[in-house]
Amino acid sequence: MDSYLNSALKQFEYYKSLVDNTFKQLTFDEIKWQSSNDANSIAIIVKHMVGNMLSRWTNFLTEDGEKPWRNRDDEFIDTFTSFEALIAAWESAWTCLFSAIKPLNTNDLEQIIYIRNGGHTVTEAINRQLAHYSYHVGQIVFLGKLLKGDDWQSLSIPKGNSKAYNASKFSQDKEKRHFTDDL
Repeated sequence: MDSYLNSALKQFEYYKSLVDNTFKQLTFDEIKWQSSNDANSIAIIVKHMVGNMLSRWTNFLTEDGEKPWRNRDDEFIDTFTSFEALIAAWESAWTCLFSAIKPLNTNDLEQIIYIRNGGHTVTEAINRQLAHYSYHVGQIVFLGKLLKGDDWQSLSIPKGNSKAYNASKFSQDKEKRHFTDDL
């Protein structure tokens, strides 16, 4: 199960890197862009993810993951006034997550924790958040790609490069590795 924890950490790091690399391609105005008044901008999605992370991972093993101080509805109102404020919130949320997960060991994985009074094993809670964050990361990357159009720099294998990418991978010896090890 140590491999599970290592893999989960690498997955979280990977999803964070996708958004970090999306931020590098966008202006603050683009991050705040909404297709309509009811649509979520990248900034709003980030604010929601930050609120969720801080609530879920603060005192992860001892308190319910839905904190009384969280105001989820406010997460869908963009209040970021600068790119620096958005990045500071983003980084603080990921620091909270990594500080909660890195000390875990295999003995912790079957411990029951609660989210809105619903019991989850630590493994289930990690999986729940991996799925939730990957969903929103996909939204952020899609919006970034939509906003940049032809200027978008691919975050994965660019179109037309699959054959060369696969040839590179198959030229390597078989060994156990995480897919993010050489990104």
